[in-house]
Amino acid sequence: MMKNIQIKASQFFELLKASDTSMWEIFSQMIDGAEKEIIFLDDEEKVLFHYILPETMEKLNNDREKFAKEYSEKLSGLN
Repeated sequence: MMKNIQIKASQFFELLKASDTSMWEIFSQMIDGAEKEIIFLDDEEKVLFHYILPETMEKLNNDREKFAKEYSEKLSGLN
């Protein structure tokens, strides 16, 4: 069974900002050869989004590139 990890989004992103760390760095430290579901919650414990942490760094880097591409496309769509 896949392990799941619940994270309060606001605290997580404040921590990243305070420590000047990217979420991908944190994810890379969590990789241990088993997939994990990361569930981001809002302050009322409602699910904001899920991310399946892959079992390898290679897959994480693929996700990161895909995310960056989608993110930049969304941003360019706003202009």
